[in-house]
Amino acid sequence: MANYIVVVEDDVNIQNIVSAYLKKEGFEVTVTDSAEKAWELWQTQAPDMWILDIMLPGMDGYDFCKKIRQETDETPIIIISAKDEEFDKILGLELGGDDYLTKPFSPRELVARVKRVLKRTKLKAGENDASDDKLKVGNLLIHQGERRIFWHGEEQDVTTKEFDMLLLFATNINRAFSREELLVKVWGEDYFGSDRAVDDLVKRIRKKLAAIPLETVWGYGYRMRSDEDKQ
Repeated sequence: MANYIVVVEDDVNIQNIVSAYLKKEGFEVTVTDSAEKAWELWQTQAPDMWILDIMLPGMDGYDFCKKIRQETDETPIIIISAKDEEFDKILGLELGGDDYLTKPFSPRELVARVKRVLKRTKLKAGENDASDDKLKVGNLLIHQGERRIFWHGEEQDVTTKEFDMLLLFATNINRAFSREELLVKVWGEDYFGSDRAVDDLVKRIRKKLAAIPLETVWGYGYRMRSDEDKQ
């Protein structure tokens, strides 16, 4: 499947040139001329990358970048701007930009940077070209075949039981499991220990994966919410 890129740029000529070059390289492209429209897009679509101008009408690119980064650390952002001072570049990168390209620029250079940033993002998330039964829930990425866990793009060192519990919750989002159910499904029917083991395992997962939406169902057990359900 082709990577989907949203270009946020109010200059029509730049829109057309960037869009044409990206499409020629096989990318799916949507163009919008304001950060407000881009934010509306974000509510219904999940681009693989943003190409973002800084000087936009209304909300500027810096504020949009900051707003996106409050939602996700994963989607890469390439900033394109006529602002070429060192301060502007540093600010853009500090706010969450993955690369910064000053105008005027070569469309071929932009395409090269897009490919490089996408490749780097995939490597950071531990992805590869081979299918290995990946399961993604919000900021949690599980490689089932390799039994690897990534949280906010960073690989986590988890035990066998921690992996099994995370996989169980991720494949049953919003379903509440009793402690007894979790003992059977994670430890096995032959386990005769206390259900305190469930509480200890959940505590370790929460410590390793800070702010994971794994909530206690008081007097019963636990469930995992999707990031979209998180308040």
